[in-house]
Amino acid sequence: MFKTEETLSESQLQAALKNVIRDGVAAQSMATLTGGAFLVAFAIKLGASNFVIGLLAAIGPLSQLLQLPSIVIVEKIRNRRLITVLAAGVSRVCWLVIALIPFFVPAKIAIGVLLVLLVVISAFGAIAGCSWNSWMRDLVPEKIMGGFFSKRMQIAVGAGILLSILAAVYLDLWKKFLPSHELLGYSILFIVGLTAGIVGLFFLGKTAEVRMPPAQASDKILKLLAQPFRDGNFRKLIAFMCSWNFAVNLAAPFFMVYMLQRLGLSMSFIIGLSIVSQIVNFLFLKVWGKYTDLFSNKSVLAICGPLFILSILAWVFTTMPERYFLTIPLLIAIHVVMGLASAGVSLAAGNISLKLAPRGKATAYLAANTVVNSIAAGLAPILGGKFVDFFAGRELDWTIKYTSPSGEVSFPTLNLQQWDFFFVFAFVIGLYALHRLAMVREQGEVEEKIVMQELFTEVRSQVRTLSSVDGIKQMVGFPFAKLKEVRWFFRNTPVRKEVISDDSDSTGLPGE
Repeated sequence: MFKTEETLSESQLQAALKNVIRDGVAAQSMATLTGGAFLVAFAIKLGASNFVIGLLAAIGPLSQLLQLPSIVIVEKIRNRRLITVLAAGVSRVCWLVIALIPFFVPAKIAIGVLLVLLVVISAFGAIAGCSWNSWMRDLVPEKIMGGFFSKRMQIAVGAGILLSILAAVYLDLWKKFLPSHELLGYSILFIVGLTAGIVGLFFLGKTAEVRMPPAQASDKILKLLAQPFRDGNFRKLIAFMCSWNFAVNLAAPFFMVYMLQRLGLSMSFIIGLSIVSQIVNFLFLKVWGKYTDLFSNKSVLAICGPLFILSILAWVFTTMPERYFLTIPLLIAIHVVMGLASAGVSLAAGNISLKLAPRGKATAYLAANTVVNSIAAGLAPILGGKFVDFFAGRELDWTIKYTSPSGEVSFPTLNLQQWDFFFVFAFVIGLYALHRLAMVREQGEVEEKIVMQELFTEVRSQVRTLSSVDGIKQMVGFPFAKLKEVRWFFRNTPVRKEVISDDSDSTGLPGE
């Protein structure tokens, strides 16, 4: 059933790429309905403490350490589609058990059962992810990698935005009419998410796989893991990714807590800001995908990386020292910039890892990269959570004071309290990460100013389009116009066929 192919014809490749996109939409739908704010709210309803909420943020990254045994599994079985479908299947089905916790698990152990199940979900998800990354590295032609994954992410994010809105409205209505049965509402949401995940498994099972090269008897686990670190350029990439993930995960888990506790914002307003960020992310995925193919992934990271860490630093200025008239406008601007920058970072960071990993050796390279990054991403929120109380009683205030014979005027310029310290630390570590990025070499990289010029041209073009009647119709028509585009894409359009036809590997993938 899960046989591998020596080479793929163009029609097989096109069918496989479409199934990868379909699974991406299904997986994103499941992640939207079972993760994020919905999972946190469910845990709180079960009685989770702040420490438990911190653990929820760390389980995912730390479970990626299972990429190590995953390498052995992939190298021994050598059927990545089989491994991915089975591991993802176990991971996704566990959500049915989570949905039933409020009805069959005693309240005293409900949180413990939830954490154990999340560990199992993340563990099998890590195994599936390791196998899937290697599978995609050999399946997707390098020339269209940026455009293809940007298309996949754009469609998936669009579906996630729509589902986020629908789920939020659903939960508000449920709470209004059935306030004494809130947990049941979350359970139904998780079951719907599980259904989407099962649909994704169907598409994964239909996706073709190119056969891995013959195994070498001497390829032991330690030797496989050592290969990426002996590769000087890939080692530099790992250093960048590690420091970057530590910086981001030191700050990001505290954004929602900061808005709730420090700024006193309502949950509905916070969700609204999140949707704004997701919409900008959606709109720019196609732009960054084009530039990763036209220039390089590193060139896009060199633009989006600084924008992202500057947006982290901007959180410090949302209070002076409390909420003021610029707080809300600044929050909106931060979410817009973070949405724009995260689209480029998430796309280019994933693509550059795939691109710099040699064909046939991608499993070890990508697993080593993921393991190191997961340690950094897992330790950062744990360390951050541990020091929250330490910084709660500390404050750094920088005020400019002007004194004259007629009086005294003070201008607050900087005030750091509790979470603000994490934002500044994340910014500094992010600067170091960008320094490490400069050392990475990627074929096709160009200077940042060239990419910026192209980006400004693109933005001006988009603004001119939106200023026309047709442009306004497109903007008002979102997301329904995009849904029509997705339907047309699946039915009629081969994935970047014009690029593939020019590639010497258009009728099959090499070296298998």
